[in-house]
Amino acid sequence: MKEFICIESFSGAGGLGLGLQDAGFEIGAAFDLQPQAVLTYIKNLSDKCFVADATKLTGAILMERVGIQKGELDLFAGGPPCQGFSNQKRGAHLGDDRNHLVLEYVRLVREINPKFFLLENVSMLGKKRGKLFIKAIEKELVDYSLYPHFYNSADYGLAQTRERFIIVGKRRDITASFQIPPPTVAIWKTVGEVLADLPEPPIDSRQEHPEYANHYRANITDLNIERFSHVPQGGGWKDIPWDLRLKCHQNADTSKGGWPDVYGRLKWDGYAPTITGGFDSFTRGRYGHPHENRSITPREAARLQGFPDWFEFYGNRSEVRHQIGNAVPPFLAEVIGRNIIETLLEVKSNKLSNEKLTQLV
Repeated sequence: MKEFICIESFSGAGGLGLGLQDAGFEIGAAFDLQPQAVLTYIKNLSDKCFVADATKLTGAILMERVGIQKGELDLFAGGPPCQGFSNQKRGAHLGDDRNHLVLEYVRLVREINPKFFLLENVSMLGKKRGKLFIKAIEKELVDYSLYPHFYNSADYGLAQTRERFIIVGKRRDITASFQIPPPTVAIWKTVGEVLADLPEPPIDSRQEHPEYANHYRANITDLNIERFSHVPQGGGWKDIPWDLRLKCHQNADTSKGGWPDVYGRLKWDGYAPTITGGFDSFTRGRYGHPHENRSITPREAARLQGFPDWFEFYGNRSEVRHQIGNAVPPFLAEVIGRNIIETLLEVKSNKLSNEKLTQLV
């Protein structure tokens, strides 16, 4: 058993769990509502992950699984969906029906009373809504100091400009300081650096590469392949000849923008945009391979998310791509986890020092 224990809620496939494990945390328990995501977690990380509905769980149940008492857990982590905060037009509040899972997360924090909590995957539309969200959480969790921050994944080793809004909460009786981790790289990694050594997937989209799990093509029509063949690196639908364009693009005014990422091709020496659950089609965004006339494969998307090649995703194609697209980049989770552990080590060191002074007196 490692020295520091975490419980992960809304775990998905385990991007956050992998990063926290690499940082030095032991996964005491983890849960998610999606069975295939749980299977992926179990196969790759820990058999302590289980299928559960957060609304049916209690802090007591989770603590019993880990074998700890209230107040003993080092970290409670997770990313409950928060659509109400993302789409609100008149401010954000925890009472919005779309934020019921955030309320469940907050309830579990109260019931477990961990030393730290980590709340991620909150989609914010501007700093103003971010402030409203933080105030709402502060009101609900008054025993914690909050450290909210927008993290650009490219600053932490990914070839992807994915931005995550993450709140770290430190229980107020933990007197050691916590620091928001600064960027770990000075120069952003490029798409080419990440994908360079991957061989092409089999031509038959039904087949997976024999040496690389989840490395297979999406089933794309010949017409879409022809359209995409005209798109240069960094280009999009505006580069497709008029007679080959979709009807909506034929009628569009190219001078007024629109969605330039549709039919977008990645740049080999550039960076990927946010990898979402729709990455297997360049009709949904800039997910076209830099050199090949196809969308990126799940394995390529997983690499852009920071997953190692040994990490295999389970489920049908839709489930796999959503597991990858919804994941927290492990590199980012690791660096935050390390800073939490540094704080916990300082607490332990101070406690030992105080005990020695007491003995001397």
